[in-house]
Amino acid sequence: MTAPEPDSESSIRLDQFLKMSSVADTGGQAKLMIQGGEVMVNGEVELRRRRKLVPGDSVEVEGEVFVLYDDQ
Repeated sequence: MTAPEPDSESSIRLDQFLKMSSVADTGGQAKLMIQGGEVMVNGEVELRRRRKLVPGDSVEVEGEVFVLYDDQ
C-alpha cells in the first residue's frame, strides 16, 4: 500500500522550505545541503530535495529545528 499524496495546498517541497526559511540562500545551496546529508526530516536524514513536507513535520538543519504548522 502506498501513502496518500499530500494535499498540494498544505504541503511544500523541502528545497523550497529551506529557501523560504532563509536556511539556504539559493536553490543550489539547498540542493547541496540536502544531498550532503545535512538536513533531517522527522529525525531522519532526508536526501530527496523534492520531499513534500506537511504540517506537523519537523526539519532540522545545523542544530536548528523548524516545525511546520498549517496556516489555517
